[in-house]
Amino acid sequence: MNYSRRFMVKPGAKVRLGDIDPGFTDEHESKKTAHKLTERNSLRLRELQELLYAEHQISLLICLQAMDTGGKDGVINHVLGVMNPQGCKVASFRQPNSLERDHDFLWRAHRDVPARGQVAIFNRSHYEDVLAARIHKLAPKSVWSKRYNQINQFEKSLSENGTHILKFYLHIDKDEQLRRFKQRLDDPSKHWKISETDYTERQRWDEYVTAFEDMLSKCSTHYAPWFVIPANHKWFRDLAVSQILVEYLQGLHMTLPPASVDIAKIRKKYHAAAQKG
Repeated sequence: MNYSRRFMVKPGAKVRLGDIDPGFTDEHESKKTAHKLTERNSLRLRELQELLYAEHQISLLICLQAMDTGGKDGVINHVLGVMNPQGCKVASFRQPNSLERDHDFLWRAHRDVPARGQVAIFNRSHYEDVLAARIHKLAPKSVWSKRYNQINQFEKSLSENGTHILKFYLHIDKDEQLRRFKQRLDDPSKHWKISETDYTERQRWDEYVTAFEDMLSKCSTHYAPWFVIPANHKWFRDLAVSQILVEYLQGLHMTLPPASVDIAKIRKKYHAAAQKG
């Protein structure tokens, strides 16, 4: 199955998350059947990142959004962790600090966009300003409602200047979130992840669903598409994200740059050095 086509939000489409099955696993019945495909994708993703780094013509921005426990860290660790850190960085978008609040809401996003040859991963992103800012009334509707268009223009500008943008919403249901909360409680190694806000934010589940649906509906474009990834099963989430990334990057037909030196001359120097020992 072409997961890019299956999970992409078509520009202009109205998203209803309740109509999308977060437990979907395609023909795969378990992690075992999908694991080999994910491993193959991981190896290919590493090769494609090296091509992007060597070609040094474009960049890649990956945005991850989800409900709490949705799997953003998991995707970074299990899918994107194969990338060479020399050409990849992760930026986390938490509550803005005083410096960030003194700038326009896109300033901190622009500060972390990738340079040519680089990959940037946004763990949460500039979309927090139409999610948390909306739900917690950190900005009035007259302000945040204009941000969808501002975000689209921002992403269009990035795209026109060589940054390719792929955005993933990791879709879990409310029952799965509660199961993951329990796993954190039962596993002492995960206690550091627990926050009281997990439960206060959970009470706003329906508000977040509405905000995410508006985000997906208003800001999926041909130059910066959103993908809704079924994420109740972590192993399928990883397979789907890795396959979409590989398919997209292969479609860019990147090539290694030509040598910047005279290879024949360097070869002679090598043989001369080898003879001298």
